[in-house]
Amino acid sequence: MAKTADREALRETLKIKLDYDQLTNCMRCGFCLPACPTFRETGLEAESPRGRIALMKATVDDVMEPDVPFEEQMSHCLGCRACEPACPADVKYGRLIEQARDAIELHTKQHRGWVKGVRKLVFQGLFPHPKRMELLGKGLKLYQRSGLRAVVRKTNATKLLPKQLGDMERILPDVAGKGVAKTLGTRIAAKGERVGTVGLFRGCLMDAMFSETNRKTAELLSEAGFDVVIPEAQNCCGALHAHSGETEQAKELAKRNIRAFREAGVDAIVSNAGGCGAILVEYDHLLHEEPEWLEEAQWFANRTKDISSILWNEGRTLPFAKQTGSGAEPVKVTYQDSCHLKNVMKGGAAPRKLLDSLPGVELVEMKDAGSCCGSAGIYNITQPDMANRLLEKKMDDANSTTAHYIVTSNPGCLLQMKLGIERHANDKRMQAVHIVDFLHERIEHSNRPIDKVNR
Repeated sequence: MAKTADREALRETLKIKLDYDQLTNCMRCGFCLPACPTFRETGLEAESPRGRIALMKATVDDVMEPDVPFEEQMSHCLGCRACEPACPADVKYGRLIEQARDAIELHTKQHRGWVKGVRKLVFQGLFPHPKRMELLGKGLKLYQRSGLRAVVRKTNATKLLPKQLGDMERILPDVAGKGVAKTLGTRIAAKGERVGTVGLFRGCLMDAMFSETNRKTAELLSEAGFDVVIPEAQNCCGALHAHSGETEQAKELAKRNIRAFREAGVDAIVSNAGGCGAILVEYDHLLHEEPEWLEEAQWFANRTKDISSILWNEGRTLPFAKQTGSGAEPVKVTYQDSCHLKNVMKGGAAPRKLLDSLPGVELVEMKDAGSCCGSAGIYNITQPDMANRLLEKKMDDANSTTAHYIVTSNPGCLLQMKLGIERHANDKRMQAVHIVDFLHERIEHSNRPIDKVNR
C-alpha cells in the first residue's frame, strides 16, 4: 500500500510539473530515434525520446504507474538533446526530461541514504558557494603537488574507489589552486581598439579545476578587443541542479547570476563551457513562472554567447603565429562537439571556423562528431556502462582521423576524451584539449602585458 501511495503522489506531481502541451506535441514520427545515443546503442523504444515521452504521458494519463522502471528510464537519458534539432514538431524534450526528474527527485525511494547525503553536500553545500569551490581547488592542488598523488597511484589506492572514479582521478588536470579573478583581477582591459565589454562566466568546477583555461579565455577576449569583467558575485550556473531534479536550487543560482551580470553593465556574457552555456541561454525558460524575473532573465539569456562564437563573429582578428620551418607537417586536429553547445546554443560552426583559420593546422572531421561522448555532466559516473559504450565508439571514430589533437569546448567532454585516449587511443601521443587552450597556444602575443585591475 505504501508503495502505491508513493507512486500516486509521484503521479500527481508529474501532472503538475510536466508540460502536457509538449507531451501531446510529439507526433511519434520517429525522427528522434537515430539521433538518440541510448536508442542507437540498445534499439529499445523505451530508451528513445519518443519512448520516454510516451511513458511520461501514459503516467499522467493514468495508464501506467510511475514505478521503478519508469524512474530508471528517466535517469538513463543523457540529456544531450540531439533529438530536439531532429524533431519536426519542435518538441522541447529537454524541458520534459528535467520536469520529470524534478518530480521524481521529490518522491523517489531509490536513493540510498549516502546518496542523498552526497547530493545535499554537492548541490547545496559545495557548488553554490564560490569560496568553497576555491577551497576544493586548493585541496586538489595540495593533493597533486604534495606527493600524495604519487603515493596514491604507486600503491594503487585508487582501486578502492569505483572504477569510473579511479579512472577519472588519473586524468584530472593539474589544478592552479586559485581562480581567474585572483590571477588577473576582476577587470581586464582590451588590447588595441576596443570592440565592447563582456562579462566572463567563470563557472564553479571550471574555475576550481580549469582556472588556467578561464585565464586564457580572458586573455583571448582581450586580444580580440574586449574589455573583460569578471563579476565576483556570480556563482554556479545551475546546470547540474536542473538536470538532476534540483530545479528550485537552479532557479536561485540563476537569479544571483542575473543580478551579478546586470549590475556589471556588460554587453555580453561569455561562456567557455557548453554545459554551462546551455542553461545560461535558457534562464528565461527556467524562470518563466516568475513574472518579476522574466524580463531580467530574457536580458541575460539573449546576451549569453560561447567563446568561439564571439571571437569569430564579433572580435578583432586574432594574431595567430605563422607556421615556421620549411616543409613542416601541419598539426592534424579533429573537433568533438559539446552536445549542449551544438544542440542548444547552435554553436557548432564557430569552433570549426576558428580551427580551420589557424596557420599550420589541418582540421579533419570526425565521423559522428556531434554524437555524445558519454560525459553528460555526471552521467559517466552515475551510468558508467552506457557512458563507456559511447566512449569506446567515439574513440573508434577519433582514431580513424589519425589526429594529433581532439579539440572540444566543454570541460566534461575534455575529461571524457582524455579518458578515451588513455583507454582506447591507437596513438597514445594523441591529446585532448579545450579549444581555448589550443587557440591561446597559437597566439602571437604582443609585448604589451594584460592590464590587471582589482587584484
